[in-house]
Order: sequence, then C-alpha cells, then structure tokens
Amino acid sequence: MTIRGELDADSFLPWIRRHASKLGLFQDIVHSGPDRIEVDLAGAPELIDMMEVGCLLGPINVWVETIDRRRVSNAGG
Repeated sequence: MTIRGELDADSFLPWIRRHASKLGLFQDIVHSGPDRIEVDLAGAPELIDMMEVGCLLGPINVWVETIDRRRVSNAGG
C-alpha cells in the first residue's frame, strides 16, 4: 500500500502500526517520508480494506490524497 499526501510521518507511522495491530494485520513500513509512505500488509483482504479506509480517515494532522494498492504474491504460493 502506497499512501501519498501531506503526511506527518512522526505521528502517522505509530498510528499505522497501532491500527494494523488492532485489525490483526502484519505490517512492515518499507518507506516513509513527508509525502509518501509505503507499507507491506498481510492479512484478510477485508481487513486490508478496513486499513485503507482507516488511513483515509486517519489522524487530523495528516492529509491523505491517494492510496495505491498492489497485490504481491507469496514466494511459496
């Protein structure tokens, strides 16, 4: 999942981690910057959908413009 916008990574990254944990998703922050955050997520598709909506509505000090998702297949399956 690539999140773009005006992102306060210092506050948004912990928020992303907490929200993913609450949803029971595995997450790994691959890149973080003021205008782009890339997160690898694993879990049920419905929960990843909920994570996307959560990020769009996220913290008040963050303005998410777009979220792009790309499915990555497992190496073993």
